[in-house]
Amino acid sequence: METPRSINPEDEQHLDQLVIGHYVVGGLACLFGCLPLIHLAVGLFLLRTATGPGGDMPPAMFGWIFVAAGALAFILAQSLGLALIVSGRLMRRRVKHTFSFIVACVACMFMPFGTILGVFSIIVLSRASVKSLYGML
Repeated sequence: METPRSINPEDEQHLDQLVIGHYVVGGLACLFGCLPLIHLAVGLFLLRTATGPGGDMPPAMFGWIFVAAGALAFILAQSLGLALIVSGRLMRRRVKHTFSFIVACVACMFMPFGTILGVFSIIVLSRASVKSLYGML
């Protein structure tokens, strides 16, 4: 016979606060993730005005570097923001514990807000009582 899970109101409160934090930091990551679009625009400008060797303008290679770096940074930042928002939604429903834990680890790279949120998420999600809320124990 399965023992009934005791619901700790403190764990519920911490998870609810983390959900809000995931939504806020996810939105910030998406917002700040738009900044690399400036690099993308500069790269496109450089490609449009590029000349060959011996000209006054830089070669097209510099334009491609800016385009690639800007596009990659934009895609990574938007992916992180979306993952944080999805993780918050899953955390609210108390499902996919492993996904939320992995996203919390990755969020630590988004300084300083993601680091704070990631560390607190890792601490809360590591508790045995929280794992039992997810039905893992």
